[in-house]
Amino acid sequence: MSNFTIIKNGGVTTPSGFSASGITAGLKKSGNKDMALIFSEVPANAAGAFTTSLFPAAPVVLAKDTLKTNNKFQAVIINSGIANACTGKQGLKDAEKMAELTASELKIEPEEVFVSSTGRIGTHLPMDIITNGIELAVKHLSTDGGSDAAAAIMTTDTTPKEVCVSLNLNGNTVHIGGIAKGAGMIAPSMKVPHATMLSYITTDADIESTLLSSLLQNAVSGSFNRVTVDGDMSTNDTVIIMANGKAGNTTLTAESPEISKFTEALDYVMQYLAKAIVYDAEGATKFVTVQVKNAKFAKDAELCADAISNSLLCKTAWFGGDPNWGRVLAAAGYSGASFNPAKVDLFYNDKPVVIHGEDAGTEEAELEEVLKNKEFTLTLDLNDGDCSYRMWTNDITYEYVKINAEYHT
Repeated sequence: MSNFTIIKNGGVTTPSGFSASGITAGLKKSGNKDMALIFSEVPANAAGAFTTSLFPAAPVVLAKDTLKTNNKFQAVIINSGIANACTGKQGLKDAEKMAELTASELKIEPEEVFVSSTGRIGTHLPMDIITNGIELAVKHLSTDGGSDAAAAIMTTDTTPKEVCVSLNLNGNTVHIGGIAKGAGMIAPSMKVPHATMLSYITTDADIESTLLSSLLQNAVSGSFNRVTVDGDMSTNDTVIIMANGKAGNTTLTAESPEISKFTEALDYVMQYLAKAIVYDAEGATKFVTVQVKNAKFAKDAELCADAISNSLLCKTAWFGGDPNWGRVLAAAGYSGASFNPAKVDLFYNDKPVVIHGEDAGTEEAELEEVLKNKEFTLTLDLNDGDCSYRMWTNDITYEYVKINAEYHT
């Protein structure tokens, strides 16, 4: 039984002291919402995890630098449609200007503002539009604005992604809410503090800053770093959490007896959002869980799961409903993992596909029935130890190619 309750229609403004907005500034040709703002009425402890790409976007560079000297934030300003990546010194100046403009409107300090961008790489921000957008976003801040913010950060997404849970800590009701965007260019590998995956988590819990950063990294490792849509890491991948303490609970520390309850709830929120990205993957028709178990070393399990989840041959076979298990074994074989092929078993859901490295003899029609499902699990058992690793992925379809061939916000 979970120690938390899922809040229907909850999001980043459900936790006490948070407001948000999502507005149309004019960055997208579609005319859809394209700027979002999340605001805490009091300074909040904050932590972030970011792309490990050697081409980090200007807002990522700014956020990482700011976190080196400050962990108290009150706002996140986000634009979609333009990534502000590969834009040189001017791009960094523009990101800094976004923080300054937002801070001025909110009457806080620039170093208390996170900046995020998502969209087309290599394009400079039209700062006149951004300036007007920031003013509009501040004017529209509302405690009911979480859904608007979730919509405003979308690019190729087909649906907003938001969630919130509540739990009891020391007799106080605590909330954890979150929004995310992402449908393609998804294969995050994010570190703390160091078509894009963006996620913003808010909580009214009072939690010690160093612990918040540690919990975020652990939660990222079990959620956003376990999904892949197409194997492409973005220049802008970002996860940010802000904890403003408005719930009034006793400050959570690493020694707090109730820290496990908070951790469980945070893990749920972030895994929910991570899976929502895969469910909404560009053109996808299948949600596939790849489970590798009984590896001798954890790294071997991870290598196998990653190779299978990103294999174009596997992903296109899933789209076609083809149980071509040779592609799965081939991916594991070239993954760089160490294992004995003669010990390997493979299952599609509960159907044995390979036993001891050879065809298990299950009728192909039975395996095809499994692959007709919108969701199924591939389990690769290396039978060589007790380490495991799980990833969530999807199929690759004609529609994916169409979307990415024509993509332009």
